[in-house]
Amino acid sequence: MTSRHPLLALRAAAALLAALSLLATLRTGVEARPTALAFGVLVAVGELIRWSGGPGPREAAPLGATGALSYALVGEHAGQPTHHGVAQVVSVVAAAALLGSVPHVARGQGPVLDHLVRRVLAAGFTAVCFQPLYHRGFFDGWSGPAYALLLLALLVLTVLCDAVVAAALAHSRTGWPFGPLLRDELRAVPGIGSAVCATGAVMALAVAVVGLWALPVFSVPLLLTQLSLRRCAAVRVTYRQTIASLARATEIAGYTPAGHAHRVAALGQAVGRDLGLPEAELTVLEYASLMHDIGQLSLVDPVPAGATADLPAAEQRRIALLGGAVVRQTGASAQVATVVERQADPYPEQPVAARIVRVVNAYEEKVRDAGPGGPLTALEELRLGTGGEYAPEVVEALARVLGNRGGGAPGLPPGVPPWGSPGQAGGGRRPGLSDPAQGWVTHG
Repeated sequence: MTSRHPLLALRAAAALLAALSLLATLRTGVEARPTALAFGVLVAVGELIRWSGGPGPREAAPLGATGALSYALVGEHAGQPTHHGVAQVVSVVAAAALLGSVPHVARGQGPVLDHLVRRVLAAGFTAVCFQPLYHRGFFDGWSGPAYALLLLALLVLTVLCDAVVAAALAHSRTGWPFGPLLRDELRAVPGIGSAVCATGAVMALAVAVVGLWALPVFSVPLLLTQLSLRRCAAVRVTYRQTIASLARATEIAGYTPAGHAHRVAALGQAVGRDLGLPEAELTVLEYASLMHDIGQLSLVDPVPAGATADLPAAEQRRIALLGGAVVRQTGASAQVATVVERQADPYPEQPVAARIVRVVNAYEEKVRDAGPGGPLTALEELRLGTGGEYAPEVVEALARVLGNRGGGAPGLPPGVPPWGSPGQAGGGRRPGLSDPAQGWVTHG
């Protein structure tokens, strides 16, 4: 079961911070309105052009993030001191981010609310760390490289705190382990996160010297970076769709039941999440799960119902090696081919992803025609096979996942068992690098 307490607490904190800041700003008025408007437009445009859904970097709106953080660090404008404080920073960022998110809300794209929570809390954190101290003269002795390093350090600290918030939000929504989620967030920081930090610091310093003309100048590199990252994300989506299409080859040829590969991939990723696999390994697991049966295309006589779990060990290994050879011909990574090849090896010799594929595939085959009591019977058979065939830790992770879902498979609608009909399980959804807000990705 997912814990909603951190999710509700973070949302409440962001809402309270935004509301109090807005009230304070309305009472005192907006200081340096041209500067506030310029940064507000920058944040709104950044949020407007952010990508939603599908795989991609953790920061989907680098321009919006940079604008928000740099405004929190602005102490001077063209050599003249500014007088806006924390409340105005949070108000401008919250209003601009909300305005830029309206089209995404209208299209129902992605977890927009949690994205706004992260943006408000990050801007508020940076402003609280900088604005009061700056206006009280604590940084008057800092100049040149020391002052630049100070701004950069504040931004790095903000990005690290934002990673913790993002992991907590994802954990609350999905129930996935917090540790691996945080690890994946932190691993993404040196990528687009470093660009946001560096550009945010430089933008704040440039505004202090040359004024608002610095905003469009330093926005161009981020826009080009965002365009490149979107193209990379589109390539990954196309590649995933190609793998999913290849996975259907065994179904179309009649070697495996419809939807089998997709069910194994969806359930396998849930088991991988439970075991704490990082996102890179989850991607390998997804691709290998989708193509784990592709070696059956080389068989002259199809295996009845495509059920390989009950075949002799030598025959299982032969089919697995044939599948690995086919996967290598598709141009998939060597890691994916290795998982497919070694899915029939004794589990102590297998990589973790191969252990998961073997256990989940066996479960799906055993439970398919077993009736209402099938899940318990299948799990009992798997537990009896932990002496040599199936990894005990994977079987127990599978039991936890099924228990949390009431016997169903993550990635399928509630109440649809993993052995459901093709129309239920295989045709409408496909597993992927799951959206943390949903747990599965729909065809688009």
